[in-house]
Amino acid sequence: MENLKPAAEAIQAADAILIGASNGLSITEGLHLFADNQAFQELFGDLRQKYGLRSLLQCMGARWPSEEEKWGFWSRLIHHYCGEYQPTPVMDDLQALIGDRDYFIVTSNGECHFELSGFAPENIFEIEGNWLSMQCARSCHSTLYPTLDLAEKMAAAEHGGKIPSELVPRCPRCGGPMEIHMEGCPGFIPDAAAEQRLQTFLRRYHGKKLAVLELGIGWRNQLIKAPLMRLVAQEPNAVYVTINLGEIYIADDIRGRSFELDGALSDVLAELRRI
Repeated sequence: MENLKPAAEAIQAADAILIGASNGLSITEGLHLFADNQAFQELFGDLRQKYGLRSLLQCMGARWPSEEEKWGFWSRLIHHYCGEYQPTPVMDDLQALIGDRDYFIVTSNGECHFELSGFAPENIFEIEGNWLSMQCARSCHSTLYPTLDLAEKMAAAEHGGKIPSELVPRCPRCGGPMEIHMEGCPGFIPDAAAEQRLQTFLRRYHGKKLAVLELGIGWRNQLIKAPLMRLVAQEPNAVYVTINLGEIYIADDIRGRSFELDGALSDVLAELRRI
């Protein structure tokens, strides 16, 4: 891969690193939101058979017959992909690549794997929410509440796809239902504080050597990829490094300051770390 060494050198020369991540990173870690694969069938085969649901994404958007069944799904998902999560070599390689430099992460992945791998929560903006927070489904107030401990209790008590009614979370203000804090729920509460921290980071490194590292983002992505490329276009000292398998796209106006690494994230990050 001819761009590998120049990309590694550009990253090492940077004053700070801005990371953008999406589904390609999750898939590399074994979490595929869209697939009716063996992992999904082993974890949610009963829901597949009962309701015809064929992916995690379908489950996440399902209209469950009851709150007990809704939280039966979510608690099982959170327990498996968050409660039992162990940092992967991909995350270890990424941390080694960053080293002791300042960084910020913008991700549309909601499973909190960056935080669970040891990345600082204050340096992460989960732009579409995350599985370890919940909010009032009616948005009667904007406070977010942690879910992991409760999800572990739910998962331990789940039987037949349902949790006991006494474990169903209720809004402490209005008494109504709660929802996982994810984009797509009608009253989704944006994380304004995390967005402000991102803007503070960008102001701090305005005009400096900033390496933008894109991990597994589709070429049409307007949520993270397009804004990151626009940022690089506006920052003459910034470089853009994209890692994706078989799906590489760079805007023409930043092509001269970009590095296209077509390959599996796990392989490319390991190679970048070794250089």
